[in-house]
Amino acid sequence: MISKPKNLKDSSLKVYIKTFGCQMNKLDTELSIGSLTKKGYSFAEDENDADVILLNTCSVRDKAEHKVYSQLGSLRSQKEKNPELILGVLGCMAQNEGDKIFKRMPHVNLVCGTRMFSRLPELLDEISGSNKHVLAIDEDGEVNFDRMVTQRQNRYNAFVSIMRGCDNYCSYCIVPYVRGREFSRTVTDIVDEVKKLADDGCKEITLLGQNVNSYGKGLDGKVTLATLLRELDPIDGIERIHFITSHPKDMTREILEAVGELPGVCEYLHMPAQSGSDRILEKMKRQYTSAHYRELVEMARSIVPGIKIASDFIVGFPGETEEDFQDTVDLLRDVRCQSSFIFKYSPRTGTAAMELVDDVIEETKKNRNHILLELQKKISTEENMKMHGKSVEILVEGESKSDAGRLVGRTRQNHIVVFSPPLEVNQAGVSSALSGTLINVEIADSTDLTLFGVIK
Repeated sequence: MISKPKNLKDSSLKVYIKTFGCQMNKLDTELSIGSLTKKGYSFAEDENDADVILLNTCSVRDKAEHKVYSQLGSLRSQKEKNPELILGVLGCMAQNEGDKIFKRMPHVNLVCGTRMFSRLPELLDEISGSNKHVLAIDEDGEVNFDRMVTQRQNRYNAFVSIMRGCDNYCSYCIVPYVRGREFSRTVTDIVDEVKKLADDGCKEITLLGQNVNSYGKGLDGKVTLATLLRELDPIDGIERIHFITSHPKDMTREILEAVGELPGVCEYLHMPAQSGSDRILEKMKRQYTSAHYRELVEMARSIVPGIKIASDFIVGFPGETEEDFQDTVDLLRDVRCQSSFIFKYSPRTGTAAMELVDDVIEETKKNRNHILLELQKKISTEENMKMHGKSVEILVEGESKSDAGRLVGRTRQNHIVVFSPPLEVNQAGVSSALSGTLINVEIADSTDLTLFGVIK
C-alpha cells in the first residue's frame, strides 16, 4: 500500500529519478538531485516508496521514447491508487514532445525540458496539492551548472559538462532541436568545479559535450579544448581526464598534441564515424569524408602511441546500398576500433532525414547491424588478446557486478578489467580498501568486452 505523500515543502518527501540515455542525461540527473537536496528533498531507492517519480529521458532514437511511454503507462495504476503521487518527464523527450505527453499520458503532472532542471523544486511546489499539469520548456533558457559535488554515482569518478547544445544539424539527429545551440562554459567556471570535485575525493573526470571538441565557441579570445585540458591537467588529486564525444570535423592536431603531452589526459578517443560511405556521409550532413576520418585516426595514433579509438555507426540510412554498407565494413576493418555503438537507422520527426524515403527494409537493417556487430566483436576479441601478459594501470571502481568476490576497474584506454583482490586484503572490506586507487594488474585472459587480470 502506497502512503499518501506529504506536502512538498515537507523535507521528508521522497523523490525517485530514473535515467535513460547518455552520459549528459546522467549528469543532468546529478544536477537535479543537487538542486532538490538543497531544498530538503530526500530520495527513494524504489519507485514504490516515492512521493515523486521523475523520468529523465532520451529522445535520440524512437525506441528510447517508446520505452519511456511504456514506463509511464505502467505507472498509471500507481497514480490511480495514489492521486497525490507526482509524475514528471524530464530531459530530451520532454523538450521534443512537450504537451503531447499530457495528451497521451494525462496522469503525468510535469514536463520539464533540457534547460529547466534548476527550477525543479519550484515546479514541484507549483504542482503540490493541485495535481495539475505544468509545462516547463524554454529553448533559450540559461542552463544553471551549479552542482553539489557530493552528488554523483561514484565518489572517484565525475562527469563535468563543459558545453551544451549542437550546431551541426546532422540530418538524422534530433539533438540540436532538444538541446539547443552550442554554448561553452568559461575555463574559470570549469576549473573551479573540478577543484571542488578533487577536494571531495574525485580521481577521474569525463568532460562532456554533444560536440566536445568544438569547445570554446562563444568565449572571448582563442579558447579551445586543448586550452582547457592544459588548465585542468595540473589540478591536484585528478589522476585522469577523458572527454566525449568528438566530432571528426572538429578534431585538430592541437587537441591530439595535448592528449599526447599531458600526463593526466587519457589515451582514448570516442569519435563517431557513422558511415564509411562518402555518399551516405554527405546525405547525413556529416561534413567529412571516410578518407578524412582515416587520416584523423592515423594522426591520432602517430601523436598518441597506444591511443584507442571508439566509434558509432548507423546502418540502413535512407538510400544505403550494399556497396555503401561494404564501405562501412571496410572502414571498421581498417580502423579497428576498440568498441563501437552500432544502430539501425530509425526516422526522427523534425529531422532533415524525415524528408528522405526510408527505403532500406527492416530485414536488411537487421542483417547489416548483425554483420557490423560481429565484425566489431571479432576485432575487439583480437585486440584484447594482444593485451595478455601485459601489465596495465587501472583505477579500481569497486565490486564486479557479475562476481562480488572480484573487483572491477578501467585502464586509461577505457578497457574494463575484472580481477581478484590480493589475498592479504580482508575480503569483507576489499571494495572499500581498494576503490579509488590506481594499481597495476597483469592481464591473463579476455573476451571481446572485458579483460581479466591478476595482481602481481
